Amino acid sequence: MNGDTLLPDYSDEYADIIHLPHRVSTRHPSMSLSDRAAQFLPFSALSGFEDAIDETARLTEERPVLDDSEKERISSLLTRASLDPSLILSVAYFLPDPLKPGGSFALAIGSVRRLDRLSRTLTLKSAATPIPIDDIICVLPHSHNRSGEEMSRSST
Repeated sequence: MNGDTLLPDYSDEYADIIHLPHRVSTRHPSMSLSDRAAQFLPFSALSGFEDAIDETARLTEERPVLDDSEKERISSLLTRASLDPSLILSVAYFLPDPLKPGGSFALAIGSVRRLDRLSRTLTLKSAATPIPIDDIICVLPHSHNRSGEEMSRSST
């Protein structure tokens, strides 16, 4: 032990090499400090933690509950539009979130390609994906939807 510190004194064991110059390879170029540091960057003790934080922070909307009169109004407008291919609709619907409670809202505009009451879906000519009728929150004839305020008013 060295008298000044609590560390062991190895000077006698390594006396033959301690003062030799640092060996530099002639075969391999020396690595820069930033490259050496980069070797340790991929290590993440908590892999997936950042994704979990982002998912928790992502907000979803609550599914609105429609009263019977609004459901009846939507049903009659869909029926009318399915019989009149020239009628273009603005359809606001709820998209359930696959990972957490709630979801988001979407808007589709187009004429009715198919109204399937058995599978309870609506398919517009402008979209290939059927919209579940139970997820529809508002339907308006597109010509009446000048600024979108009628749609937001009728969906509240």
